[in-house]
Amino acid sequence: MTQHRLRAGFGYGVVATIAMSILMLLALISGNSPMPQPIPKAVVAHLFRSGLPKPMLMLLAVGLHLGYGGVFGALLARVARPVTIGKGLAFGVGLWVLMQVAFLPFLGWGLFGMAITPKIAVATLVLHLVYGGVLGWALDRHTVSTSGESVTTAD
Repeated sequence: MTQHRLRAGFGYGVVATIAMSILMLLALISGNSPMPQPIPKAVVAHLFRSGLPKPMLMLLAVGLHLGYGGVFGALLARVARPVTIGKGLAFGVGLWVLMQVAFLPFLGWGLFGMAITPKIAVATLVLHLVYGGVLGWALDRHTVSTSGESVTTAD
């Protein structure tokens, strides 16, 4: 059942990433986002020194973001027994901290985005709470088998 847990975690991690990404894109489109650009796009552009055509840049950014969300979803499904909404939210906060101290300084945005605006920390916290909440909720309710065995208790 471990492989099933990992597959379920990966799939629901992608779904949770899509949920947070929709909110991020709505904020960007409406002009309410404190971020100058989506963080996955900024990371890929920084890695490739903006030497990619825009379609390739966007494809890589979306692929890496969904892959990252899926891998961390599988990790939560593997290590948390049972998976709950609370554990998902805590996991989302942990990933948010990782982003604040690793990815944002890598981009030159500073710890917690302070080189641009402290609003980045708040906005990305909300996004990561959405990710963790959706992931925890989905894994908490996922059924492994027709017998009703839960992914949160199956081995």
